[in-house]
Amino acid sequence: MTDDPLDQLQAALKRQTPAPSDTARDAALRAAAENFSAQSQGSADLVRQTPNRPETRAGIWTGVLTMLSNLTQPRVLMGTSALATLAIAVVLTQNFGDYGQTGVVPVSEEVVGQQSRGVAAPAPALTDELAESARVDALEDLRNENQPLRQNGAERLRSLDDGRTRGAAEQTENRGAQGQVDRAESKVSEFILGPNEVLQTGPELSAEPMFTAPPEPVFIAPESDTEAYPDATPNPLKVTADKPVSTFSIDVDTASYALIRQSLNNGVLPPRQAVRIEEMVNYFDYNYPAPDGAEVPFRTSVSVAPTPWNEDTQLLHIGIQGYDIAPADRPPLNLVFLIDTSGSMNDPKKLPLLIQSFKLLLSTLSEDDSVAIVTYAGSAGMALEPTPATESAKILQSLERLSAGGSTAGQQGLQQAYALAAQMSDEGEVSRVILATDGDFNVGISDPEALKDYIAEQRDSGTYLSVLGFGRGNYDDATLQSLAQNGNGTAAYIDTLAEAQKVLVEDVAGSLFPIAGDVKIQIEFNPAQISEYRLIGHETRTLNREDFNNDAVDAGEIGAGHQVTALYEITPKGSAAERVSDLRYGQATEAAADPSEEYAFLKLRYKRPGEARSQLIETPVAPDRQDIAATETGFAAAIAGFGMLLRGEALPGWSYGDARALAAGSRGEDAFGYRSEVLSLMRIAGAID
Repeated sequence: MTDDPLDQLQAALKRQTPAPSDTARDAALRAAAENFSAQSQGSADLVRQTPNRPETRAGIWTGVLTMLSNLTQPRVLMGTSALATLAIAVVLTQNFGDYGQTGVVPVSEEVVGQQSRGVAAPAPALTDELAESARVDALEDLRNENQPLRQNGAERLRSLDDGRTRGAAEQTENRGAQGQVDRAESKVSEFILGPNEVLQTGPELSAEPMFTAPPEPVFIAPESDTEAYPDATPNPLKVTADKPVSTFSIDVDTASYALIRQSLNNGVLPPRQAVRIEEMVNYFDYNYPAPDGAEVPFRTSVSVAPTPWNEDTQLLHIGIQGYDIAPADRPPLNLVFLIDTSGSMNDPKKLPLLIQSFKLLLSTLSEDDSVAIVTYAGSAGMALEPTPATESAKILQSLERLSAGGSTAGQQGLQQAYALAAQMSDEGEVSRVILATDGDFNVGISDPEALKDYIAEQRDSGTYLSVLGFGRGNYDDATLQSLAQNGNGTAAYIDTLAEAQKVLVEDVAGSLFPIAGDVKIQIEFNPAQISEYRLIGHETRTLNREDFNNDAVDAGEIGAGHQVTALYEITPKGSAAERVSDLRYGQATEAAADPSEEYAFLKLRYKRPGEARSQLIETPVAPDRQDIAATETGFAAAIAGFGMLLRGEALPGWSYGDARALAAGSRGEDAFGYRSEVLSLMRIAGAID
């Protein structure tokens, strides 16, 4: 038999409840009545005394103890647990605990023991100290007994410093524990007094709860070894004569850089699989020439420069600048916030930060925009119906009511969010689902490939998907990358409110208003000039050569004003850096497709929003082409080299210090301090690697 008082009480209540003992009840009530003073109210034999008179207080408590003595007899309790007596004691002390000092001593253990055995004993009176002690003991016992409910199988960790967010995480749990106690009290009352009688409190007595449990600072942390990242190895070196064509989907995500920054600021190197160099490079703004107008929404720039970590190779720097939309020309925006409120989000860096981040986003919306909120935890639900952005108070109130608990029904949430976005959408408007989660989809579709297929089916509806990741420990980067890449959307990681400001305020147009979809890049290298090459980053975005001309193949999206940066390390023909020898019986090296001096030929395909047929932009790459300022190429190269070092790639003779020196010398204009910030991260990485 379990020693848990709650379990004992529940077991007792499940058994057949015996008929109440009239004899015991009458004796208890008679004893209490006899201890009341002569002054009373009512006209029955067993009249109810007025408790707020000083001369009656000692008698009241004497009656209470006598009644408890009778009620605790075995024939009455029939095996109920100690919690039943505790609950009655707390109720009684709550009712009588505010009457002030009585001038008599508290009840001793000896007196209580005598009364429980039916031995007459002096009748001590209630004191404030005794009342307070009873309440504190009851609260402590109930906290201890309900601790497994709060734990949810996880180890309780240290209290957090951030007091603003700690209380919110406990409110739901405390309400659940309080409800259990209230139900237990009701059962105990019915068990002792009979099914048709309950313990009464007079109209003048307090109607406040038995106790108010102050929220404890509880942080339930996820397991630290459950993070998941895409399994992608660095792109290999390609021999131009064998494979002259490189094709990939553009990537404007920035999640990897924020993840790396958080790890380094915590004094540890990031997981190597978390390092996606293209996302690190694209985190920063570059001074690329802008397109002339919206008719051709991109301008492609190309530069060739020396490679910082290898004097015998060169960098091919590709910069794409998207057309920006003036705020007055932006179409109406329909946003569905799809918010993960599962138990794993119970962390100050998750749900509380998420709510604050969405509050920042609301400040950027116009009167033509609308917002809805869908949550998922165990099952999906609509927390806010479609609401005009002008009703900010209503939207904020819905956000602030959110709390974490339960499992993660991600599939249901996605289904409901997409359906709601379709309902809100109208011609000429942009509809977007913004999924905010730690990526822990443990109910419904949990396999990244299955999620990829589901999202791919939904993207044809015209609804875009943005993914915001929060928290660490169980962060599922692989799932979120799959969602973003296949849902016509972007992915960012929010580790601070400052990052939320960058993603959802400063870069809001590029994040929410698309100017082109299915953007693909293909470069054909000239084997007469370039013997070898490798694409730096974009490992999860590579495409087959034939995918470039196939408009049915999905690729990345670009938002208003967005930029795309890509880097190739190329080896000129005859360079000392050549790593692959010519074949004796292979294709003659002088038999080039184009014997001109061009290094390569760049092609870019894209679709305008709502169109099914792609447009083509072509750009030849000459050895001396310099469309991009040297400082911009230098800074991009420094970030790429930094990423390669973090991934453990061999760069002989080049270090974190070299990357930092190059970045510092190429920092240029840095209005928000983002370029300066990475200098500190490089120093940290060098110190702990």
